Amino acid sequence: MKPVASSEIPNEDAWIYEVKYDGFRCILSWDIDGNIQLTSKNNKSLTENFPEIIDFCKDNFASINPFLPLTLDGELVILNHTYQSSFSSVQKRGRLKNRESIQQAARMRPAVLMVFDLLEIKGNPTSAQNFSMRKKSLESLFAKLEVGDRMKLVKSFPTLSEINSAVFESKAEGIVAKRKTSNYISGKSHRDWFKIINWRKIQVFLTKYDLENSYFEVAVFKDGEIMTVGKCKHGLDSESFQTLKQLFLSNGEKYGQVYTLPPAICAAIHTLDLYQGELREPEFSSLLPNHKPEECTWNQLQLDMAMLPKNINLTNTEKLLWPDASYTKGNLLTFIREISPYMLPFLHHRALTVIRCPDGIDKEHFFQKHLPDYAPDFITGVPSGHDKLIVCNNLESLVWFANHGSVEYHIPFQKVHSTVPTEIVFDLDPPDREHFPLAIQAATLIKTVLIDLELQSFIKTSGNKGLQIHIPIREGSMTYEETAIFTQAIAWTIENTSPDLFTTERMKKNRNGRLYIDYVQHGKDKTLIAPYSTRMTKEGTVATPLFWDEVKEGLHPTQFTIANVGKRVQELGCPFAAYFKTAEVQKMDKVLRLVRG
Repeated sequence: MKPVASSEIPNEDAWIYEVKYDGFRCILSWDIDGNIQLTSKNNKSLTENFPEIIDFCKDNFASINPFLPLTLDGELVILNHTYQSSFSSVQKRGRLKNRESIQQAARMRPAVLMVFDLLEIKGNPTSAQNFSMRKKSLESLFAKLEVGDRMKLVKSFPTLSEINSAVFESKAEGIVAKRKTSNYISGKSHRDWFKIINWRKIQVFLTKYDLENSYFEVAVFKDGEIMTVGKCKHGLDSESFQTLKQLFLSNGEKYGQVYTLPPAICAAIHTLDLYQGELREPEFSSLLPNHKPEECTWNQLQLDMAMLPKNINLTNTEKLLWPDASYTKGNLLTFIREISPYMLPFLHHRALTVIRCPDGIDKEHFFQKHLPDYAPDFITGVPSGHDKLIVCNNLESLVWFANHGSVEYHIPFQKVHSTVPTEIVFDLDPPDREHFPLAIQAATLIKTVLIDLELQSFIKTSGNKGLQIHIPIREGSMTYEETAIFTQAIAWTIENTSPDLFTTERMKKNRNGRLYIDYVQHGKDKTLIAPYSTRMTKEGTVATPLFWDEVKEGLHPTQFTIANVGKRVQELGCPFAAYFKTAEVQKMDKVLRLVRG
């Protein structure tokens, strides 16, 4: 059953809504003998290319066996985060032929089958049942199974406002609206499933028309030069298309079958994404006769592609905040928007301190930890004496602070209404960037100790000159007094291994070129730079979560900047993706015995 494309979203009680994921439509068939097949909508086998799904099913055979034969309908994806998937990643996987390459890709960036329908259970077909019944059966099935990260149930949203919010904040591909009473009908011969794409809308000018295939080439200005960003021919009504075509044929310079015009004709275009410099699935939205080509710039395209909240009046987006790196406030806004799904979970329910640089990092700056009187209502303020602490719980709040020149985002180790930590952090601070290898060495030693204590840890660059090791813990499992005993013990242990390299000496003048293991900074209401926060460095660096196998010779904090961290997460996934889940399953026995004697 395929959803029918629509520009309108049905808004009645008769409908429920799901996030549309960007991947391969996939049927999972599992027979009574335990044979598992993954089949695409074009009847192509995907089984060999996604072995992690098959392995996961086999690992859960005992749980699933009572429900066989079983047939599930879903989307095979590689998730960026909860509601967004990477089509380019799953597409690359689908093209692999070599078994070893497939296995390596599966380890590095495992796929997930996002299940949204049930076609057969215990050998009984369910297509004649209405969708609500099928969905309830599916929810019941998932409740009984020990399903995990390789197979997930697509969430249903009861209201349009809820699904709109989820899709916008996560920049998901779109919405699928499903009639509750609908049966499962193959193809599109129905009016029961509709897909509504979450289009990005950009402004471009047209430069070429190809008579052979009827495509127009579209472009923007970048640094004063014309930059082609794609080709487009769909979306205009017949009259507008013919008028546009005749403009090129009558006035354009001819090169074979291609007619060119200087920048003059502007248009608004819907697109899914900009991938490798090319617009993905572009469609004309409208022609813009009153628009000037000079307004169609690369910087404006980036802002439009970012889909920033409409309720924030963006100002001075061309202002240079990092003059040495030529990063503007617009660059900060687009970065913050892209990284928000990964960054916001670490800001939720925590008192936020920002460093604002309204005129750039080389000009006057100031700390702000209290909510200003002029802040909008969508920012949470928690009373504290005569003031209110800032709590950044949503996308709008984060973008608002960036729009006001907030360059750094610092958070404490506890939630805003709590007095106990939810994490333990070691700050490894070399004397300068030239001594960054000391941070790599110290981190490796600390990780070995943590493994001996059966603690799972995560690591990130500070974004300046050091590294920071995070250990997520269950809230309430340790007090600050206990974490202080633990951090001091570990710090002293590392210091004693190489006192000529590492120190816990607080006075800088007494460190003598050694790396400082800052364990004192971990305490109630003290703060640390948040994961994915930008920094006040001339390079525009970012406090970037790393995979532990990246912590080796050649690593340097300047490798991670506003320009590349967003793309890095899209391509590699987030190294902190399992952070909060890890806190819930963290083995605390050994560390608690250590601190409690």
